[in-house]
Amino acid sequence: MSEGTERTETAADVRDVVVVGSGVAGLSAAVYAARADLEPLVLEGPEPGGQLTLTTDVENFLGFPEGVGGMELIQRGKEQAKRFGAEFVHGTVEDASLEERPFELELANGDALRTRALIVATGASARWVGADGEDELMGYGVSTCATCDGAFHRGDDVLVIGGGDSAMEEALFLAKFADSVTVVHRRDELRASDIMAERARDHERISFRWNAELLEIHGSQAEGVTGATLVSHPDGRPKSKLEAGGEVDREDVAAGGVFYGVGHVPNTAFLEETPVELAESGHLETLDGMTTETAVEGIFGAGDVMDPEYRQAITSAGTGSMAALDAETWLDAQELELEAEAPAAAEAQADD
Repeated sequence: MSEGTERTETAADVRDVVVVGSGVAGLSAAVYAARADLEPLVLEGPEPGGQLTLTTDVENFLGFPEGVGGMELIQRGKEQAKRFGAEFVHGTVEDASLEERPFELELANGDALRTRALIVATGASARWVGADGEDELMGYGVSTCATCDGAFHRGDDVLVIGGGDSAMEEALFLAKFADSVTVVHRRDELRASDIMAERARDHERISFRWNAELLEIHGSQAEGVTGATLVSHPDGRPKSKLEAGGEVDREDVAAGGVFYGVGHVPNTAFLEETPVELAESGHLETLDGMTTETAVEGIFGAGDVMDPEYRQAITSAGTGSMAALDAETWLDAQELELEAEAPAAAEAQADD
């Protein structure tokens, strides 16, 4: 009997599929798995709905020509998954035993879940910079995704915070819409690759504020972002100098939007001591080819947790459906293997 199949007991406490994450990737996986009668259990983590809940309007999701609110899209997806039989519970995975099947997940509240197949759709969390006003204005002019929200800022003067490739990509995309893009970087040289830095420097709509950091964002949810307070110091990293009691220069600037380009952190901490392979960036590694399979049989990835490149709602939904289909195919193969082994097992028992 092959590894894993010997433990596919029919106990009611072992699920066919557990989906970890309730963003658009997890919801899409839940819809497909539920329609396949796999009765998936969806674990909603500390931020149910994921990053999409921070977006006020989504205008590039297929099927919504007038746009749709991020929270509304998530709520509709959840209702759709429930309609087909998906079950939702609040819980955060703190530890995972993935060396053999069924897999076991230990939750923060002490509960444990066992499942034959696991879909990891925990997403990635955008890094914030800790500026005053960012909590209130995130999704109201403050954004972590230029490709999601850039078109809302036609004719605006916008700020991009950061100095790496992510910030340059944000700035270059925003320059298609905004009147001006100012990159605010805490040092006097970029961390971005030479080619990305050159493209940004050569763009007529992009300028740079060196040795500066974002201290405060002005505006309201009703009127959006109206401006920001920057601090600067000739030696760079002005906020640390300010916190240490040093003197820095302050300047209020007008802005219609603030975009964070300081990267994302994939939510894979619970996988670090498991056989699941993670990239150097922390993203879930999947096998080569058009698949969501990982190096561990029965474990699949979907959405931003395994996608450092696109990070779009529509691509996350696509990989969510792929993960559910891959999981269904894999579970069917396990059942066929058990059925093929059953006559041999019965014959061996009769000989005894």
